[in-house]
Amino acid sequence: MTVTAAQRKGLGTAKLMEIPRLAAIFIAMEASLAEPAVQSGETIVEWRVEPGLTAYPDAVAAMEQRVAAIRDNAAPELIWLVEHPPLYTAGTSARQEDLLEPERFPVFKSGRGGEFTYHGPGQRVVYVMLDLKRRSPDLRRFVHDLEEWIIRSLASFSVTGERREGRVGIWVERRDPLVGGREDKVAAIGVRVRRWVTYHGLAINVEPDLSHFDGIVPCGIAEHGVTSLVDLGLPVGLADLDVALEASFEDIFGPAQIVHPVALSTD
Repeated sequence: MTVTAAQRKGLGTAKLMEIPRLAAIFIAMEASLAEPAVQSGETIVEWRVEPGLTAYPDAVAAMEQRVAAIRDNAAPELIWLVEHPPLYTAGTSARQEDLLEPERFPVFKSGRGGEFTYHGPGQRVVYVMLDLKRRSPDLRRFVHDLEEWIIRSLASFSVTGERREGRVGIWVERRDPLVGGREDKVAAIGVRVRRWVTYHGLAINVEPDLSHFDGIVPCGIAEHGVTSLVDLGLPVGLADLDVALEASFEDIFGPAQIVHPVALSTD
């Protein structure tokens, strides 16, 4: 990964050779990363839960538009929770040989970092559009915060999510004697940054059809499996996870005035 002087400063004090997870997640840092002015204090964050299934191209177009508005101070930051129909996305590091069943579901090239991943019903996708100029212009910290947000949200269901060196995402150890000792991935992370505004984000498996992951090598890691909260034996749904995510947001990302948009009547 090529890192400019401005990006190097944003990486904090970490040595560049010590960030393999960061390199895997942040592939595309777009131009014009000027020296940011760090601001503190409470910020307004819109929290939107999209009903139904959202087409992936529509989601990307909406993110592009919102990121530009956030950058221009024309809209607040946004946490957008969606659910997609079954599809595969290819990050900027995706290898064609990891797409095992190219005809199974639609495949979309994505500007996010990472490799192939699956999105579909029963999986909560969280698009995170935050302005790091207003927060902390530290990319390494941002990735750590995303991981910590997932870990704390899972902890509310008594699930121990963990980081693994050299492996992107959040993992759980399976101690069930029926499945043996192994580690499965429960959440994926893939983001992009444009002029210090983040987008794309994370995906947490609540109750997806896990067989749909068979059409790819998830995130390029063949030796480990995938799991979900329901697969782990938890009777939870997307709404339960949404509550946990919102409850832990400020603990990770700092004070925020979370605003839920009011649906407009069509009458």
